[in-house]
Amino acid sequence: MNAISIRARISGVLLAGALAASAAFDARADAILDWNAKTSELVAEAKLGTPPAIRLMALTQTAASEAFDAVAGEPSQVIDAAVAAAHRAMLVRLLPSQRAAIDAAYQAALAQLPEGPARASGIAAGERAAAATLARRADDAVTGEAYRPHTSPGAYVPTSAPAAPQWPQRKPWLMASAAQFRPGPPPALASDAWARDYNEVKTVGARASTRRTAEQTEIARFWEYSLPAIYFGVVRAVAELPGRDIARNARLYAAVAQGMDDAMIAVFDAKYHYGFWRPVTAIRNGDRDGNDATERDAAWTPLLDAPLHPEYPSAHSILAAAVGTVLVAEVGNGSMPVLSTMSPTAKGVVRRWTSVEDFIAEVANARIYEGIHYRTSTEVGVEMGRRIGAAAAAMLATAP
Repeated sequence: MNAISIRARISGVLLAGALAASAAFDARADAILDWNAKTSELVAEAKLGTPPAIRLMALTQTAASEAFDAVAGEPSQVIDAAVAAAHRAMLVRLLPSQRAAIDAAYQAALAQLPEGPARASGIAAGERAAAATLARRADDAVTGEAYRPHTSPGAYVPTSAPAAPQWPQRKPWLMASAAQFRPGPPPALASDAWARDYNEVKTVGARASTRRTAEQTEIARFWEYSLPAIYFGVVRAVAELPGRDIARNARLYAAVAQGMDDAMIAVFDAKYHYGFWRPVTAIRNGDRDGNDATERDAAWTPLLDAPLHPEYPSAHSILAAAVGTVLVAEVGNGSMPVLSTMSPTAKGVVRRWTSVEDFIAEVANARIYEGIHYRTSTEVGVEMGRRIGAAAAAMLATAP
């Protein structure tokens, strides 16, 4: 196997607890990494959904990077105070329910720094950076939901609200528009490609599948988790390489976060543009697609419950490819460390990859093993993610 799975049992503690330990301000890596871990913990505690959580990380990491740029060359206490203040100012605005925990983390960070003019100037710089980021993104409003279910008057449809139908109306960071990288349509239902995709996910993605291996099931459970922390765990392997400094990490984390946020804008644009059916819908209606190679299974159920948004393309695939593309641009394939991260949906399992391509491929395959995506959707998502990641990498290359 390219990916090495180890059981890092953390005695009943899931991701939030692990992140809390890594974010302790008395045993730090650098302020960017510490605050990223603390922010991930706060997001998990707030039970924020994946698209809003990714948006929050983009805003926060951007403010932190710009706070660093404002005090670059100053003593470390100025820099650390600026990064802390930028995070606090952004987080109390975006996560008001976590105000007490945010303030506690902020005071713990400041307690490590000597009081005086240096700390005060750093705080002021961080607060200015957060305010400037929010002002610049003021027109990136998450508009009210306007999704209309496809139905006829009087006919029942499932009543759960779909996820993030308004996301394509948001303002991108790097793209010219939400539709800039919109792909072509999914395979035609009469095509051989559709029959291939249909039968693959029907076989390996079923809850009762006898063809899915134990390793594939573990991979599926691992990537059920979708909050930003699972991806920033991979980024951290690069950020902790010898010789790196807080300047490079601040810009790296901002580039990754903006790339991930644009990936969400782009993928939801495509999802709601095409409105393609999930495997659980298609396979239970296999006799209605006009393809003789797709046999109906009236009781087919996926390993994992399908997310409440259209299938095409795969969001996890676009995220993994965007992150991986930025990491390759940052350090090159030849210098890439072993990548790793952990997932609470896999009970503390840590997975490792010896290359970015192995990491991206595993994420894409996981969505098929879970029974919620088709092969074409993952391939298209990966290609979209590479293009968005390249845009983020270009921004990183031109950073001061």
